[in-house]
Amino acid sequence: MRCMILKISSFYVYPALFILFIFLSGCRSFTKRTDDPLFHKALANGYLVNEGYRRCLDFVYDWLKFADPETGLIPRNLGASVDIWDPKDSAADNYPFMVLTAAILDNDLFEGTMHDILMAEQKYTNRLGSLPDIYSFSKRDFTFEDIDMTRIIFGAAEYVKDGLLALTEYLGHSPWSDRMIEIVDDIWEHALYDTPYGNIPSLNVEVNGELLQTLSRLYWMTGDEKYLEQAVRLGDYYLLGNQHPTRDMDLLRLRDHGCEIVSGLCEVYVTLAFADPAKKAEYQEHVYEMLDRILETGTNEDGLFYNQVNPRTGEILNDGIADTWGYTYNAYYSVYMLDNHEPYRDAILKVFSNLSNYVSFDWERGSADGYADAIESALNLYNREPVPEAAVWIDSEIQVMWSMQDVPQREGLEKWQHRGVIEGWHGDGNFARTTIMYCLWKTQGITMSPWSNTLIYGAERDNDIIRIAVHAGDRWSGKMHFDYPRHREVFSLPMDYPRINQFPEWFTADRERKYTITNLNNEESVEYSGRQLIDGIHMEVVAGDTIYLELRAIAK
Repeated sequence: MRCMILKISSFYVYPALFILFIFLSGCRSFTKRTDDPLFHKALANGYLVNEGYRRCLDFVYDWLKFADPETGLIPRNLGASVDIWDPKDSAADNYPFMVLTAAILDNDLFEGTMHDILMAEQKYTNRLGSLPDIYSFSKRDFTFEDIDMTRIIFGAAEYVKDGLLALTEYLGHSPWSDRMIEIVDDIWEHALYDTPYGNIPSLNVEVNGELLQTLSRLYWMTGDEKYLEQAVRLGDYYLLGNQHPTRDMDLLRLRDHGCEIVSGLCEVYVTLAFADPAKKAEYQEHVYEMLDRILETGTNEDGLFYNQVNPRTGEILNDGIADTWGYTYNAYYSVYMLDNHEPYRDAILKVFSNLSNYVSFDWERGSADGYADAIESALNLYNREPVPEAAVWIDSEIQVMWSMQDVPQREGLEKWQHRGVIEGWHGDGNFARTTIMYCLWKTQGITMSPWSNTLIYGAERDNDIIRIAVHAGDRWSGKMHFDYPRHREVFSLPMDYPRINQFPEWFTADRERKYTITNLNNEESVEYSGRQLIDGIHMEVVAGDTIYLELRAIAK
């Protein structure tokens, strides 16, 4: 007879050495058939998750083969820029999602190489205080002799928003969040541009949009009023001065490298609703003016954004469709959540109803990075508006993106092509970022440690019931961890508004609540606290067995 033992370490309630055992016996084979189609869906999700996570690890392992032998830093790309490390690319887009992949799937790699790279990055690339600059492996020195503050501030802001802030969204307090804070503080030490509202560190809308997003979250995370003051300084510059994005500008990018200002201004607007309602009221008409004008001049018939428009005249300057459409719609949904302004929600639902027109769409001339951004766009908003058509589209497009990792070799790049490399540039990291987001959806935020490439696990939610299927190709022993409300516990946010590069929360355990997990193989139920679920419940799975678990919250 084969059977599985589920163990829970109960050190919060019982002595540390006490372990609760559930012996699941009395069956000829542990695996039991279930007719519940949601368990079938959970198991199917598990196969998708296994594929996605294997692809992420392949990406990390193969890119690390090209790390500089002396510093351990990864190059900007594997072609013309193989000799340099660049904070706005290597650090912002690629390395962070190697870190996140390792944190979920390979703890030894996470605690070892990933930490080592962070230390090396600071040792070799800090140029001005904690602000990094472009580093040349062949020179063993900075690429440029001059200290160009525009270049340095841009690279630092990119590293913070796209990389370190995204890591903090999932990992919480860590050496990467410490790095983020010191860089932000040093950026503001070099706020050299005088404005009627105080000095600011840049006149670039992308940089300032990134800073607005970061400062809004740092204010809640740290409770430090200086971050709110800095965010308001930028908000005043754009909303109250002569730099309003749609009233005063002749060119507005509604894709990345421009759209960040829209999300940033809406993030500070949300923040002020709780921190300074009078200031929020002062901003309101200007925020609505911006959002309404973008909808009027910047969207196509399906509700997606053009790459570039002149918001003053309404002229479409670049009629390509922005793969980062959700980055801007995050701003609309945040304002809808705050003010209950239904037209902004309706705009997103319109896009969801038309996504079928964008199956295998040519985002960014066939780049996997374009697919990553478009899928993330949908995932983050689907988390708030679970429209079935959006789920179907996400499932189809992740397959298109994954297939791009399987190209045997790319023209001119045969010398470096490995199984895990996608396109050989820093955008490869975004492939892993979005794949992880997708896998967390398919597991409802559950992770298993240690991860194994023969471990299949997925989940499906039905209102307050979570159905979980776990299958082991080889015998497996470890912990099942459940997610927690990271927006509240990590950032202390007053509400979970959609944010660029966040990792959406699906099922989250409340540390103070009680839950039951029922094993459908033998109908046995065990009660756990939310704290135990988050810390992880120990389980062992015999090779070849499939376990079906059902989680329910106990009524308060």
